[in-house]
Amino acid sequence: MCFDSGLYNACANRVYYAALQAAVAALAHRGIKRDKIDHGQIQADFNAELIQRRKIYPAKLKSYLPDMQLVRNMADYSGDNITQQRAGRWFARIKELIGLIKKELNR
Repeated sequence: MCFDSGLYNACANRVYYAALQAAVAALAHRGIKRDKIDHGQIQADFNAELIQRRKIYPAKLKSYLPDMQLVRNMADYSGDNITQQRAGRWFARIKELIGLIKKELNR
């Protein structure tokens, strides 16, 4: 909705938080739960446990969460605007990430 409305900074924010929540769900599905959602810890756990150690998700996803957070931080805190092209690129990646996690959760 944000992307279609041209709200690309808001889209970057929502993309990151969707990715973070999807990673939390993927980790919980494998029995890895935290009492508190710590962005860095979730990213590290997802990469170390689900990509590197257990090889559940492809290695190319390793940079998705930290890169999405950087774009979100830029959108939320820098005063710069996210372009339609950049928002579209991250929007496509979140669809890919959520699709892979959804597929795994439904197994």
